[in-house]
Amino acid sequence: MTHQEYLVTLNVPPSLEEALVDSLLMLEAEHGFSSLAVYAHHHENKGLSLAEQVSGRQKKIRFQMYVDEQGLSELLTQLKQDYAGAGIHYWVLPVIEKGVI
Repeated sequence: MTHQEYLVTLNVPPSLEEALVDSLLMLEAEHGFSSLAVYAHHHENKGLSLAEQVSGRQKKIRFQMYVDEQGLSELLTQLKQDYAGAGIHYWVLPVIEKGVI
């Protein structure tokens, strides 16, 4: 089974929120995207402030968008080029079904 569309999730440091919004508005105009504040929990303390180490969580901004196979390749290539080393975590899942109810 091949999937034509994918859900891309990005966890971004809050300092990059506005830059990512601008980038995604240019890159992902067809379907748009969603963003929300989340907390990332991880056993490594790299890059965490003292307060984050104590609380065991780090604030991130999560972006989610649907993209087709071609758009996925273009999106990831551009993000990797523009934000290399920025600490953006991402994952891609196939979309089995979507719609509006």
